[in-house]
Amino acid sequence: MYRLSSIILLLGLTVSLFSQSPHGAQFKVNCADCHSAAGWDIPYDAWDRTGPIFSKTTGWQIGWDTARFSHTKTDFPLTGKHVQVDCRACHGSMVFSDAGADCISCHQDMHNGTVGNDCARCHNTDSWLVDNIPELHQDNGFPLLGAHAGAACVDCHASETNLRFDRIGNDCINCHRTDYAATSSPGHQGAGFSTNCVDCHDVTRFDWTTDRVNHDFFPLTKGHDISDCAQCHTTGSYSNTPSDCISCHKNDFETAVSPNHQSAGFSQNCIECHTTDPDWMPAVFTQHDAAYFPIYSGAHKGEWDACKDCHTNPSNYAEYTCVTCHMNPETDNQHNGVNGYSYNSPACLACHPTGNANDGFDHNNTGFPLTGAHIATACVSCHASGYAGTPTDCASCHTPDYNQSANPSHTALAMPTDCATCHTTDAWQPASFPIHNNYYALNGAHAAVANDCAKCHNGDYNNTPSTCAGCHMPDFNQTTSPSHVAAQFSTDCASCHSETAWVPATFDHDGQYFPIYSGKHKGEWDKCADCHTNPSNFAEFTCTTCHTNPETTNQHNGINGFSYNSPACLACHPTGSATDGFNHNNTGFPLTGAHITTACISCHASGYAGTPTDCASCHTQDYNQSANPNHVSLSIPTNCASCHTTDAWEPATFPIHNNYYQLKGAHAVIANDCAKCHNGDYNNTPNTCAGCHMADYNQTNNPKHATVGFPTTCQDCHSETAWTPANFNHDGMYFPIYSGKHKNKWDQCSDCHITPGNYAVFSCTVCHTNPQTNNHHQGVGGYVYNSPACLSCHPNGD
Repeated sequence: MYRLSSIILLLGLTVSLFSQSPHGAQFKVNCADCHSAAGWDIPYDAWDRTGPIFSKTTGWQIGWDTARFSHTKTDFPLTGKHVQVDCRACHGSMVFSDAGADCISCHQDMHNGTVGNDCARCHNTDSWLVDNIPELHQDNGFPLLGAHAGAACVDCHASETNLRFDRIGNDCINCHRTDYAATSSPGHQGAGFSTNCVDCHDVTRFDWTTDRVNHDFFPLTKGHDISDCAQCHTTGSYSNTPSDCISCHKNDFETAVSPNHQSAGFSQNCIECHTTDPDWMPAVFTQHDAAYFPIYSGAHKGEWDACKDCHTNPSNYAEYTCVTCHMNPETDNQHNGVNGYSYNSPACLACHPTGNANDGFDHNNTGFPLTGAHIATACVSCHASGYAGTPTDCASCHTPDYNQSANPSHTALAMPTDCATCHTTDAWQPASFPIHNNYYALNGAHAAVANDCAKCHNGDYNNTPSTCAGCHMPDFNQTTSPSHVAAQFSTDCASCHSETAWVPATFDHDGQYFPIYSGKHKGEWDKCADCHTNPSNFAEFTCTTCHTNPETTNQHNGINGFSYNSPACLACHPTGSATDGFNHNNTGFPLTGAHITTACISCHASGYAGTPTDCASCHTQDYNQSANPNHVSLSIPTNCASCHTTDAWEPATFPIHNNYYQLKGAHAVIANDCAKCHNGDYNNTPNTCAGCHMADYNQTNNPKHATVGFPTTCQDCHSETAWTPANFNHDGMYFPIYSGKHKNKWDQCSDCHITPGNYAVFSCTVCHTNPQTNNHHQGVGGYVYNSPACLSCHPNGD
């Protein structure tokens, strides 16, 4: 009866709970599957955690343990660590259906969304450890091979937590940019290498070594097809290895002996003759045909085996021989009648530059036929640098002859370098000089001696003068009518003579001195001695020989400045005409004062035309010698008329005094009494007040300037008009007496300065007497009845 009652009670509770289950309306499970009558707590073994029951014989599923709740029957079977988890760790509420089945519902995303929300992609319920990382990377297109297989995740997926696995891309450079930039042998950046590492490196290796370099920029063929990179990249640097042949093969170039590449001057660009075949062979030198002589083509093709067949001197490939094969007497016989033929190898090449017997060379068929001494000249003398392009101008061969010529020096005279201008091909001498007129034109009598070179040159063609006097000085010195030396004629013969003959001759006496071929004196003379009576000095002349007195003096009555002498005649009658007599007063310089009696020659020593009219032209010496005042040191104007008259130097005025010291006021009054200030010494007169007025300063008693220590610059207090009235900046320096309360309260300095010898002493109590002053200051602290105290308290007198 008791057992039945318990069952009925449990059934009642079950029915009641179904009607109010805290697990949600959708949860249709019998309470007794999990709970017992002992309480709501669920024992660990109260529900099935293992899943369905399988037959031990067949392995088939044969049912469930229906007596207990099984999580396996839900959409989220419990496996691994989930089996041991407390229900409440996942079911936060009593409504079990509220718990989500996705991992993220219970597990915080430690990867911050970088690998998605599905934990099961990488993890299982047994452990958080991931054991399928290679497979995951394989699925993502980046299999972990080689060194990548041993790398830690954080080596590539770096983050602050080491749990973020942001996608970094599958390109090599995404991780290896630093390696790429830091690589220096070779420098990948500088060389512009691909940033796709797999182009050269094997991802299955565990280091960066590679045998997959694309060397197409320098194809490795034949002899270059080597596997030891260090043979060419000897410095360990792959960036700076040069690609020119000589960089690797310099030793081969320098040790080559057949032929010796260095002595032969061969190019260091190996590919011009060699291929990349090992051991340098085969080799060809096809440039030989164009640069030197055709041996791979033409008549000599196949006629030789080795270089030494023609180049018998292995130390000098500039040497060659033709006569080894082309022997005599056959060769001589073949050249009978050939102009310039010579049996030697250079001559062979000169005449047969293509190696063909049919194109033999005849110099006379060229633009430079051989004549004179050129016929016997060896070819190599002109063709030392080869035959092609040999210049035909004389200087190309004869510049040494030109430079060494001494008489005349061709270089010093800048003669043309075209030898044919003066020389023939037969010999240097005799020579002509058809270009003489380029240096000195041969005209008249000079042309008559053009072929008698010694007449002028005397065997010295370098120092022959080109002036008249250079050749004709003896003629000049020996001429007596007139004596050219005595007359001091110009040594420029051309000024009077032509090149045809010495006479007739002309002399520009009219233009240079006095009209004798024209005007009044034309035909009035026969010879120079008529006027030039001193044959030793043609600068002297006479007019009075013909123009005698007293007639001449009578004719000049009333003529200002007339003087009966020949220079005066010329001065007044420069054209020789009596009607154009010269009157100085009609010029821009009329004669006045002392100038009237001055001899013409004193001013016109250099002639009359263009005589300057400024004072200094004649009186500079007077100016320079003036001593008191010294005109030079004082820079007094050189225009004498500024101070002097034409009567005499003294007396003189000085209207420009203000340029030195301005005369105003009282100074202007004594302007004409120079001695007042200068005392006869005009050079050392001071221009300061004290310089003149020191006596006034010292004698002044009211106030006594010297005792008070007043400045000696009088203008500080006085004007130039008079000593009084005077002003003194007493207000600014000491005490206001020209302004303020004391203005007009005094008459003279001694009103306050009662001690004449000491103006530093002053008295206020003379005017401000007692007892009035004391009464005014009653109650004033520190009051004392004395003058210094007055000034201290009343510095502005108020």
